[in-house]
Order: sequence, then C-alpha cells, then structure tokens
Amino acid sequence: MLMPVALSLTSARRYDAGNHRDVNMVFLSALGPVIPRPHLTERIRAAAGALIGLMIAGWVELAMGLSPIFLAPLGATAVLVFAVPNSPLAQPWSSVLGSFSAAVVAIPVTLWLPMPWAAAVAVGLAIAVMSSLRALHPPGGAVALMTAITVAPEAPFALLPPLVLGTTALVVFGMIWARLTGRVYPMRPAEAAGETVARFGLHRAELEDLLVRFRQGPNLGATDLGRLLAAAEAEAALHRFDGTTCGDVMTQSLISVAPEAGVSAIAAMFAGNRIKSLPVVGPQGELLGVIQQNDLIAALTRKTGTVATARDMMRSGTPRVPVSMPVGALLDQLAVQGAQIVAVMEGARIVGVITRSDVIGLLLRDYQQRKDETAAADQGHRPV
Repeated sequence: MLMPVALSLTSARRYDAGNHRDVNMVFLSALGPVIPRPHLTERIRAAAGALIGLMIAGWVELAMGLSPIFLAPLGATAVLVFAVPNSPLAQPWSSVLGSFSAAVVAIPVTLWLPMPWAAAVAVGLAIAVMSSLRALHPPGGAVALMTAITVAPEAPFALLPPLVLGTTALVVFGMIWARLTGRVYPMRPAEAAGETVARFGLHRAELEDLLVRFRQGPNLGATDLGRLLAAAEAEAALHRFDGTTCGDVMTQSLISVAPEAGVSAIAAMFAGNRIKSLPVVGPQGELLGVIQQNDLIAALTRKTGTVATARDMMRSGTPRVPVSMPVGALLDQLAVQGAQIVAVMEGARIVGVITRSDVIGLLLRDYQQRKDETAAADQGHRPV
C-alpha cells in the first residue's frame, strides 16, 4: 500500500520540478530580445537618416541659443522618427506637440517647486497632458526633465522657439528621408485601414477598440493593424492550401467561343452549359476577353441593326494567373476585388478557368476535412 503512494509522491515531485523548469525557461527567454532582426539596408537607412537629421536639427537648436542638454531628447526623437516611423509615438503630431506641451507644463512647475520635486511633478504632468492631447511622445518626458533642470527664471519661455523649431526640422527631414528611401512617413491615415480589412467586416473604430483593449494604442496604428491582419490572412491561406495550385483547382474542360461567334451561338452555349462567364479565345489559344451573362442580355435587348459578335460583347481586364500559382493567393482577387472568373494561363495560352464556385467547393472540402479531424481528435480524447 505504501509503495504506490511513494511512487505517486515521487512522480508528483518530478512533475512539479518539470513545471518549475518550464516556468524558469519561459521567464529567462522573456529577458532576451523580442524585436525581430531588421534587414541590413533598414539599419543603414535608419542610422544614416538619424545622423543627418540630428545634424540639421541640432544646428537649429544650438544656433538659436538652446542648451546642448536638449540634444538628448532630440536624439530619442530621432530614434523614433527614423527607426520606427510607423509608430504612433513617432508621428509629427506626437513629436512636435508632445515635446512642446511637455516643456510648457514643466516651466510653471519649475518656478513653483524646488528640486527634486519639480522634476518629478513636471514629468508626471507632461505624461498626463501629452496623453490627453493624443500626443504621447517618450522623449517628451526627457524634455520636461531637462526643462526643470535648465529653465532660467528671468526668461522661462525662451527655450520654446528653438525647441519647437529643432524638433520640427527633424520631423520635416524625416519626411524627406522617408520619401527618398522608399518608406512612408507620416503614417497613412487610419481611414485607409477600412478597405484593407473589408473582408473581416471591421471598421476603423473597431480596429482602434482592439488596440485599446490590448493596450497597443501607443505602439500600433489602426492602418498598420489592418495591413497586418490582411497579410496574416493571405499567408494563412497559402499555408491552408499548401501544395494546391491553380492547375489542380481549375476547370480543365474549357468552354470558350471564337471572337466571330454571333449572339445566337453564344446564347446557346450559356443555356447548354449552365455557365456564367464565357472566355473569348483567339486561334492560338490566347485569351481575348470574357463575356458574362449581363453582356449577353445587353446585346439581346439592344435595338440596333448591327449584328453583335463575341468581340463586340466581350470585356477585357480578366485576372490571369499561371497554372503553377498556389491557389491560396487567389482568395484576395475572388473575395475582395470582385473578380468573377480568373483565367489560368500556360504561357500565352489559356488552359482553364477558376470561378468563385470552384473556390467555394475547395473551401467546403477543406472545412469538412477539418471538421472530421476535430471529431476524430475529440473521439480519441473521450474517456472510456
């Protein structure tokens, strides 16, 4: 009787020890770097931009008589503007107004309170004011602290013009540098995120609510969140149908029509094959255009003496993809861009088409497979 108990206690100790090791490993790994390693070109771009921008902004501040100590927060602003230009903390509104409001708040506090109280209160109030103005800027805390240390009672507001002009010069050069090096700064307006995540049924306000809920508002904008969601969905689609190409999914028995075909022949092909789109193909197998049912109806109801042909009715601009392209990459065209049909090409020849019905069938098969796998897994974990 004692032996099983002893074995159970030993197993429990081993289990606890294993859990402690796992917890310790997780804690130690959390102390390591979490920022992805940037490309070498991006590191050079950020470093060179900060170097030139600080030279310009620093010259402006020092030429206007500002204390060299204020180059410290300016350096922090340069890190944001050039290294993380998409961050909400790095945007012109946050950079300029955040630094300005932090200095304005610190000046009266410094005149009324002794050190070190003045420095602590100035930084605390600066954070509160910057947050209220939606201009949170981490270097603003340093600006408030430097103001509390260096402000001259006889001319307390003299530091504001050079501080604002120096920060503005840095931000303006950041805009120029971003355009020259292929980056976007300032960040695109959040309204642009609406189209990016239309497939999710989310609006800008909902994206912003997500950022607030997960306390990421100062770190990420709604536009970038939308782009990340769209990119993650596209990547997931590629993995979801890994190994499945457009050639595997396409309708291979291609039903097409010559450009000289008349209305009666085209109507017969629509009626006899239950199709919604009809490719118009040239003598060498090249795709000339596509006729949809609406085009046929318009030709039949048009009151003109001329006889319409397929060439007259067809529409151009049909999306084309190579036969070897992963089918997951098509979801964006079929679900978001409104494409009804995609031509699958082998060189210059059309070899098949993919319609929304084909993709829906693929999704249904994938859904049923995942459902069966989940049911099998649940059955395997069910106690006997």
